[in-house]
Amino acid sequence: PDQVIACFGGGSNFGGIAFPFLRHNFTGERHTEFIAAEPESCPKLTRGKFEYDFGDEAGYTPLLPMFTLGHDFKPANIHAGGLRYHGAGMIISQLLKDGYLHGVDIPQLESFKSGMLFAQTEGIIPAPESCHAIAATIREALKAKEEGKEKVILFCLSGHGLIDMPSYDSFINGDLHNYSVSDEEIQQFLKDVPKVD
Repeated sequence: PDQVIACFGGGSNFGGIAFPFLRHNFTGERHTEFIAAEPESCPKLTRGKFEYDFGDEAGYTPLLPMFTLGHDFKPANIHAGGLRYHGAGMIISQLLKDGYLHGVDIPQLESFKSGMLFAQTEGIIPAPESCHAIAATIREALKAKEEGKEKVILFCLSGHGLIDMPSYDSFINGDLHNYSVSDEEIQQFLKDVPKVD
């Protein structure tokens, strides 16, 4: 594929679809673009810092090198609960640091709008987490169309939304909102990340 896209919480879903193809970029055989779609309200890849931080809020794990918003980060109560983690896995973090992949942040309303379109066209109701990957895929497909480029885009539909119907109902009724975090809030959460030389 020319592009591989998946939603991103901590990295396991993204790694599962990306890693089998990423190895070809290491050898120079391919130049696939890898895009991790995270919620705008929890932007650890797009706005976090690469630091040694705890993997849990209580600080019981060893310090791990990761892109983080700080282990005390309190994400908004978005409906894609599986994407509300403060940090990124170590392997993904190193690959991001080395420039092998990049993140995009997706607002909650855009993700649900994309999920609705997918359900109407494909007959599958995607999980709110998967809607982030769908939104990023739609962005890339429209961009390719505007540029007159033909691209093979692989995305991961990581789950169905059959237990998330109340979330879709809230979206349809206009009860959902976008949430974002300010730079000041991120800096406040990052100040408690241990300093490691």
